[in-house]
Amino acid sequence: MNSKFVRIALFLLVIIPFKPSGAQEKLSSEKYVMVIHGGAGTILKSQMSPEKEKAYKAALTLALETGYKKIKAGESSLNAVETAVNIMEDSPLFNAGKGAVFTNEGKNELDAAIMDGSNLMAGSVAGVTTIRNPITAARAVMEKSEHVMMVGAGAEKFAAEVGLKIVDPKYFWTKDRWDALQRIRKKDSVKTQLDHDHKKSIRRGIENNDSKFGTVGAVALDNKGNLAAATSTGGMTNKKYGRVGDAPLIGVGTYANKLVGISCTGWGEYFIRNVVAYDVAALMEYKKLSVQEATSEVIMKKVPALGGDGGLIALDKDGNVAMPFNTAGMYRGTVTKDGKIEVFIYKD
Repeated sequence: MNSKFVRIALFLLVIIPFKPSGAQEKLSSEKYVMVIHGGAGTILKSQMSPEKEKAYKAALTLALETGYKKIKAGESSLNAVETAVNIMEDSPLFNAGKGAVFTNEGKNELDAAIMDGSNLMAGSVAGVTTIRNPITAARAVMEKSEHVMMVGAGAEKFAAEVGLKIVDPKYFWTKDRWDALQRIRKKDSVKTQLDHDHKKSIRRGIENNDSKFGTVGAVALDNKGNLAAATSTGGMTNKKYGRVGDAPLIGVGTYANKLVGISCTGWGEYFIRNVVAYDVAALMEYKKLSVQEATSEVIMKKVPALGGDGGLIALDKDGNVAMPFNTAGMYRGTVTKDGKIEVFIYKD
């Protein structure tokens, strides 16, 4: 073959970007300013009533609309993600804030984290039981203290001192979540049951159809080109005393820098072992992978290889979004720079 022709062909391969097909191509064709999730797991259309599906879509849409208004008004990506997550924390539909699942001891223990990609500032709280909006507490830790993470009673004391809304733990009680804990207890489980996917329960010999609820999160890109990420969760149903998952751990369940913002949902122990959020950012920075390639590498290959499952949302500095998950479904949604909102639940 003519060597000149070979050189030209190689040159064209380098300068012409590869575009994936199908749904991924559709997602990458527009500039997005926000992406959110409400958890990944065994979410099947066959098990979802039309009324509940409508409620989930309405809640996700409201979160996107509220966050988008902040961006459109010229406010920061931090304001946008905090506001969007607040909406989901205040909804009993999601495993965060008001809808948090119960621990083995019958308590609601909440975790949250937020990160500013423009300067790598971050804040998080874990194991809190009286803070109405943990994501707001995480931001307070970031902006009003010299620390990154506060836990338990100390985090609650700090939140009260800076004027955040403190509630009676009964505020977080919901019948659906309480009944789910009772059903799991009746199974006489010897191992903690996840709130994300009942496949793991089946492998342990214990079926738990309540294991489909998950973490909430948001990533936003503001008018100045700055990214921010936020994640909030109630953790696992029936989790043991003192357990903390990936959501409040910077670089694991939550991360943002100048290239990309990431919020995760899934089996926390495996996300911790894979340092999932930072791994995505590192693949993009050091291997120059696209946000779609990097997130797919981690969620579809690395996490399952260890036995874990879940998903994540990611948004890069150019407005490209990725929402991979290896479970039956994931509550998720996007909004473009022009305000176009799309909400998804199932795999197909």
